Amino acid sequence: MAIKYYNPTSAGRRAGSVLDYKSSVSTKEPEKSLLTKRIRAGGRNHHGVITAKHHGGGNKRMYRIIDFKRQAKDGMVANVEAIEYDPNRSVNIALIKYEDGTLSYILCPNGLLPGAKVVSGPDSPPEIGNCLPLANIPTGLEINNIEMNPGQGGKLVRSAGGVGRLGAREGEWAVIILPSGEMRRVRSACRATIGQLGNLDWINVSIGKAGRSRHMGIRPHTRAKAMNPIDHPLGGGEGRSNGGRHPVSKTGVPSKGGITRSPRKNSEKLILRRRKFGTHQQRPQTVNL
Repeated sequence: MAIKYYNPTSAGRRAGSVLDYKSSVSTKEPEKSLLTKRIRAGGRNHHGVITAKHHGGGNKRMYRIIDFKRQAKDGMVANVEAIEYDPNRSVNIALIKYEDGTLSYILCPNGLLPGAKVVSGPDSPPEIGNCLPLANIPTGLEINNIEMNPGQGGKLVRSAGGVGRLGAREGEWAVIILPSGEMRRVRSACRATIGQLGNLDWINVSIGKAGRSRHMGIRPHTRAKAMNPIDHPLGGGEGRSNGGRHPVSKTGVPSKGGITRSPRKNSEKLILRRRKFGTHQQRPQTVNL
């Protein structure tokens, strides 16, 4: 998807850019039967106390019901009716229609176009948009929307441009390489969708002005070192100090690369290689197993 730049008629227009949705996304209304209300709490809990900072406001959004499991219509071919924009996620979604007339939304892989055919199930061919167990996917293939437990629905690799890779299989376990570089084991019965997720240019869009952040429901953020010592561990100091310690959150949790995962977590033994801390999303590297 191309990025559109406007004439610099203002500071926001000069610095900002947008995705050219008209070139690749349908302009029709979303399917009403697959919409539901999305109630946002503005970062507040049931007592009305703010527990997640910098949330609030923004445009209203209807939630699109996405089929992350893709188990109900195994073996039934579906036609891709349209590629649509989803305000709740960075990747576009595809509206598919099964042979019996059932409509469903799925995450749209890169290269999936209206009119294409997709199918799910153990006997599906390993082609873009098809969903099948890891046991039936050739090693080395690019995958997305990966389950962590069989039948649970896809949990891993669901954002724009996301791509994992099936590294190897041994018995009932498969090794996958995630976009962060982490290598972990999942059961071969877990399902995944073939291909890399689309909307790759999403990461290159510049917001340009504060107002666009407010439209997305993001409220202003105050730097920690600009606070008082009572408000944050990095606050205070004479003049413009730089904190004097490693960056942490308000409660003292390391905020840049610190390990916060519990070593006693049950799935800890499934991680074969940890991600590189402090790095952004990157394409998984080929690993010889």
